[in-house]
Amino acid sequence: MQIIYRKLFFQMAVTAILYAIFGIAAYLVIINLLKQFDVCSIVNWIERNRIIGFWAYIGIGYTIILIYYWKKPFHYLNRLLIASSSIYQQEEKMISLPEPLKTVENYLNELRLEIQESKIVVQNTEQRKNDMIAYLAHDLKTPLTFIIGYLSLLNDAPDMAMEQRKKCISISIEKARRLEKMINEFFDITCYNLQQIELEKQTIDLYYMLVQLSDEFYPLLSAHGNTIKLSADEELTVYADSVRLARVFNNILKNAISYSYPNTEIKINGKKEQGNIVVSFQNQGKTIPHQKLGALFDKFFRLDESRTSNTGGTGLGLAIAKDIIELHGGKISAESQNETTIFIVSLPIMDA
Repeated sequence: MQIIYRKLFFQMAVTAILYAIFGIAAYLVIINLLKQFDVCSIVNWIERNRIIGFWAYIGIGYTIILIYYWKKPFHYLNRLLIASSSIYQQEEKMISLPEPLKTVENYLNELRLEIQESKIVVQNTEQRKNDMIAYLAHDLKTPLTFIIGYLSLLNDAPDMAMEQRKKCISISIEKARRLEKMINEFFDITCYNLQQIELEKQTIDLYYMLVQLSDEFYPLLSAHGNTIKLSADEELTVYADSVRLARVFNNILKNAISYSYPNTEIKINGKKEQGNIVVSFQNQGKTIPHQKLGALFDKFFRLDESRTSNTGGTGLGLAIAKDIIELHGGKISAESQNETTIFIVSLPIMDA
């Protein structure tokens, strides 16, 4: 606003000077015209009160100039208020303001575009969440139906053969665990809020964590025919929250296994690089399209929409991983080309 006031003051000063120059000339011209038309009474009054008439003429002119420029800021403010109220409107018409407000106009138009884009992102996220909740709600019925069915069978047939009883119990436990997993996913959707989490950082043996993670995933790796090749310094450590960092690596590795070609190798590399600890997960699978690559870390995004919740998660895993890493002051990214996908986690090196 200071720039606008300076411009208005400069314009007012220029106008006043021009009026002073041309106003005197106009005053003399008017006097001559009055003489030519023989308006004696007016001319005689002006001749007798020459000083008063002149200053009255100048004063009226300056008063008009002052009022004009004094009202300008209020006019600009009114235009600015109207423009500000249109930021949240859906119409595509751009905001237009007077020349002195062009800088503000550009800022408001950029802000308006950002707000519109944010609205679209929120709408898409909300739609994905609603779709995922609908998928999960539908899928909850299946294991619940099995559990009720087999427990009812056990209850109604107390003399059931032991082998058949074991089978019913085994299936019931399996479906109950599946039901527990989906309920936990519901919990993540409705309650997970990293902004309320306080990290419990400590020095972590990162190499050991990655070895342990590889061992824990052995059954799932074997089922897919995949193997892990770990390449990292055995002395590699990082200052972080061990529980939450383990969840990050768990989510990334689970994702890598899900989308890897069968009987392929998943490479995990850990190293120090330019003041950071960098851990990468590389797998062989279908190349992720560029337009989907940027959305991998969005909440409720699933790369393969055709997957049900039996084969895919809620689409929260990578989004949660990103939040955790950013909470540590690090970065997470993904690259995909030539049927090779790499997830890269970068954490700052900090002393305990």
